[in-house]
Amino acid sequence: MKNTFITIDPTIMMGKPVITGTRITVESLLDRFAAGETMSQILDSHPRLTKEAIFAVFAFAADMLRSDIIYPISDKAA
Repeated sequence: MKNTFITIDPTIMMGKPVITGTRITVESLLDRFAAGETMSQILDSHPRLTKEAIFAVFAFAADMLRSDIIYPISDKAA
């Protein structure tokens, strides 16, 4: 599925996936959510973002995790 909200371009942010038309990386948005920020807080701090673009970040991350990469499970608990 083509995600028009996400761009990967080696000349922008060293090729990291970004929200199209910005330099806001998928990684940075996921980090902010993981740190406990809310959608409202992120939208307030980045007025050009939309809810649809943020949902596209989650869809992109899910697509990447759905790929054929095998993630080894450690014997040690984290």
